[in-house]
Amino acid sequence: MSHNHSHNHPTLSGKNLLLSIILNTVITVAQLIGGIISGSLALISDAVHNFSDVISLIISYIANLLTRKKKQTKQYTFGYKRAEIIAAFINAASLIFIAVYLGFEAIQRLLEVQPEIKSDLVIWLAILGIAVNGFSVLLLKNDAKNNLNMKAAYLHLLTDMLTSFAVLFGGLLMKFYQIYWIDTLLTLIISTYLIYMSWSILIASIKILMLFAPKHIIIDEVAVEVLTFKSVKNIHHVHIWQLNDHDCHIEAHLEFKDDIKLSEFDNICEQIEESLLEKFHITHCNFQPEFKRNDEKDLIKQD
Repeated sequence: MSHNHSHNHPTLSGKNLLLSIILNTVITVAQLIGGIISGSLALISDAVHNFSDVISLIISYIANLLTRKKKQTKQYTFGYKRAEIIAAFINAASLIFIAVYLGFEAIQRLLEVQPEIKSDLVIWLAILGIAVNGFSVLLLKNDAKNNLNMKAAYLHLLTDMLTSFAVLFGGLLMKFYQIYWIDTLLTLIISTYLIYMSWSILIASIKILMLFAPKHIIIDEVAVEVLTFKSVKNIHHVHIWQLNDHDCHIEAHLEFKDDIKLSEFDNICEQIEESLLEKFHITHCNFQPEFKRNDEKDLIKQD
């Protein structure tokens, strides 16, 4: 068997995440109290969204700590590398659930007489939400480029900043034009937007947890690349999956044309590993050598 590891991952900033948790806890409490006092469903929905941010950021923070500090053991051979993917799944799923609930509440209110809303409080708390979430977005922007879990947290904060802009706009319309139904309409728009923003992360995390091959990898092309090495007769029983955002694994059986030495096998595998890393970003290879072995030669074996 031959294997290869490549570890060149960016270091994530746990301090930025922790600061975002503190800031969002403050804004959540302020908006919830303000929403109840003012009677604004949009402000309450923004507060609930902020609360989901706090929960998701805490999950992300714990996952980040586990991923960095907990190493592989004989019992946990992959360590906690999937912790952040699980966190991304929980964050996206929770946000979709909250969005559906808020949308339902908004539809219920549309069927009722629109209450008068204290718009001044809505405006000032929306401005506070924009400032706090905007600062948190800047803190996590760089980490979000390289990590699905951090991207989920980043999108939580970005969407909340945008919803605060919407709440501010609604507050201004209510203050100067007494258009109170805009509060309910904004809640519907916010909930729809949250579902849209979270769906791709939910699907991406599910695919990783289900051990699907990464979207950028076409297995037939990988097979063609391996078969460019003249000593390889056949590649079969292929499995390709993502362990997390960065680690992509392949395992396969390689049938050789000749009964080669083990040292020759190692040399060929090193060349294949370099090629797969360069062309397909596969970071870990595990190959089983074969010579005239009587087994199925299908590229994908049906269990």
